[in-house]
This record gives sequence, structure tokens and C-alpha cells, in this order.
Amino acid sequence: MDRVFRIGGKPMKQLSEQEVLFFKEEGYLIKRQIMDPKLMTRARERMWANAPAHIRPDAPDTWIGPTEPYRDDHGNVRGGYSWKFRQIGGEGWIIRMLATDPAIWQMVEQLLGIGNVTVPDRIRGIYCILPQGDVPEKPTTCHTDGHPFHLGAVGYIDDVQPGGGGFIVWPKSHRRFYFDFNSSHRSEPTEKHQQDIDHFNHQPYIDCHGQAGDIVFWHHRLAHAAGHNRSRQIRKAVLYDFRRKDMEQVMEEPPSQDMWRDWPGIPS
Repeated sequence: MDRVFRIGGKPMKQLSEQEVLFFKEEGYLIKRQIMDPKLMTRARERMWANAPAHIRPDAPDTWIGPTEPYRDDHGNVRGGYSWKFRQIGGEGWIIRMLATDPAIWQMVEQLLGIGNVTVPDRIRGIYCILPQGDVPEKPTTCHTDGHPFHLGAVGYIDDVQPGGGGFIVWPKSHRRFYFDFNSSHRSEPTEKHQQDIDHFNHQPYIDCHGQAGDIVFWHHRLAHAAGHNRSRQIRKAVLYDFRRKDMEQVMEEPPSQDMWRDWPGIPS
């Protein structure tokens, strides 16, 4: 399987030095229009075919949330303004679209090391955020994820307007939150974690809006949020969390003084 992720048998650098340094400093990086358009079309078609009964692709007024009370229909989860189509996440074509396409895989290996990354058997699925309509806008607040991984990826399978439910990040927050846990990767927060949550909730954030095919890569300790969708379109994204093969070992360890110890492609 490994040969699938090589071009001509030789790894290629997909990220420039400037992009690598930006990711190191800011904690995220947006790569524009790098997912396969045909596979994105397929993803949208499958999404609509499995939409809740009242949501129709030809009737934008039906897209406005909130949807039905919380319901998990064998991995098709919806409730409020959220709709997570997880059933589809184990199909090979959608895994390839977001994670194992050669160019995308090479970006990940460039950061985490060639041969170091666990080959996925599924992605999270298609995560949708419904428009909020005319309800008053709520504050946008941050959180950090609790499950162990190294590099997150959020890929848009349709255009996402500013304020349209795009992925929200708090730049540079990873450099504080990495040290706010007793474990390098597990969710074992110290008392300082909540203090830093409160701090960054008063700091400017970046709305990572974009076009179909864009991927937002982000560090596992970066403060982030799913933006409120103030547009008239459904926010449609695919998500995956890359992890190194040695995760079972490293997550037992405390944060390293060098937070880039596990990232061979990033200079310390």
C-alpha cells in the first residue's frame, strides 16, 4: 500500500519552506484547491442522498436549522445546526480524497516523517453546519481536542463564504496549549488550560473560509471552533486526524521541551 503514496518512487516536497515555517509559528496552514473535483462531486451527491427528509437540495429554505432533535441513525448524526454524515467515512474513495491522495499524503509525511504516519482506514465523514437564519448571533468560543492525534485536516467539498461556518482558529495558541497538558497528546489538562481558554476567547481569531478543494491543516493543540453559519449555504467539510505510528508510546509521555520533537519536517 505504501507505494500508492509515491510519485515515481521518490518523495516530493509539496510544502515550501515558507509554508512550513508559517505552520510552525501560526499552528495552521491552508492549501488551496488540492482535493479531486470529481471526488468532491461524488461526496456532495452522497451527502444529499442521505440528507434528513426535510432537507432538499432544490429548496434552500429547508437548509436553515435547527434540524430535528438529536438523532444518530447508524452514523448519520443530526441535531441542532449540526449534521455529521459519518457512515461514509470508511469508503476508500473518500479516504483518498482527503487523506491518501499522493500530493496530500506527501504534505503530511513532509511534516511528520516518511513512513511514520498511520495509513487511515476511515476519515471522520462529511460534517455539515446548517445556516442559522435570523437568530441572534452567539459569541464564538474556542476549545482544544481531547483525542490523541498529531495533525488535523479540514477539507471543504463546497465553497465556504466568510461567516459561513468555516473552521475557526486562534493563531499561535498551539504554542501555549501544548504545555497545558500533563500528556503530550491525551486530554489531561492542567489548571492553566482553562486560564488560556479564557485568554484566547478574548483574542482575535481567523475564519478559514475558502473554496471547494481547500484543506486547513492544523496542529493538534491549536485552539479552534466550528464557526457559526450566518450564510444561506450549508457548510460541507470532510475531517481527518493524522497520527504517527508511535502514538501509543508518545501519548504516555509528558509534553517535550521541544514541542516539534515528533515533527521531522519542522526545524526546532
